[in-house]
Amino acid sequence: MTVADAVRDAAATAVPANLADNTSRQRLTPAAISGVIRLAELWRLTNTEVCSLIGDVSERSWFRMKKGAWDGTLSQDSLTRISALVGIFKGLRLLFSEQLADEWIRLPNKGPLYGGRRPIDVMIEGGIPKLLQVRQHIDALRGGL
Repeated sequence: MTVADAVRDAAATAVPANLADNTSRQRLTPAAISGVIRLAELWRLTNTEVCSLIGDVSERSWFRMKKGAWDGTLSQDSLTRISALVGIFKGLRLLFSEQLADEWIRLPNKGPLYGGRRPIDVMIEGGIPKLLQVRQHIDALRGGL
């Protein structure tokens, strides 16, 4: 499943998933893992960067996820983070050429949210609040603000 497929599947669901519910998390985990694996490839993320971005996942678990050998369930926190990352990815792809969209998170940004820093560093250091702020920033750019 591609990131785009995961986005379409999520958009097709009329009622947002209850991420506090273990059954919902079990159902969403395979698509989320598939999406973040593809995203990590496109954004050329290191293992450390991916684990930091998605939260409470060790590098050992990440390696097993990439090999398809992990049978766990992602936490509410990790699914929220992945959702924000997929939203950022989608927004960037709508705004920019494919190449720029995939490099954007690594480019220094003079905007007030970033202060000359790279968006990836801001997101890693700021956790979910910064991930959501970056997503809101991208959505605002798409809206012409």
